[in-house]
Amino acid sequence: MSELAIAQNTRVTLHFSLQLENGDVVDSTFDKKPATFVMGDGSLLPGFERKLIGLQKGARQQFTVLPEEAFGQPNPNNVQYFKRTQFDPALELHNGLVISFADASQSELPGVISRFDDEEVVVDFNHPLAGRTITFDVHILNVELPNTVNA
Repeated sequence: MSELAIAQNTRVTLHFSLQLENGDVVDSTFDKKPATFVMGDGSLLPGFERKLIGLQKGARQQFTVLPEEAFGQPNPNNVQYFKRTQFDPALELHNGLVISFADASQSELPGVISRFDDEEVVVDFNHPLAGRTITFDVHILNVELPNTVNA
């Protein structure tokens, strides 16, 4: 019997890493517990899932994932301008500082300070990896049907 290949609705256990073009690793499970998910459950972005289709247990692959397949391109509408007076004066601002904001539904929305002065603070609400090409390195540990129970 041949190994089950990754397809829609299969349960996949894998190690992965996400690496930027400059070599920085932004996320990895290779040094910790592997990730397990069901293809199509929303755990992975569709662009990453498409790279896995057809792989089988034991496969080790590296893929280049373009911004359009990953976290998208930065949207200029996601950059917001605030008056400095809207921030606590005791808050020490610096470029790259991540601050949590509440969106219209009161859900947490992280924003990154991209620049500021005494009058204005510019906050970028784009995903931090928007516009970045990602190297997706995967090692498939197991592929099974979702209702399969390990003994």
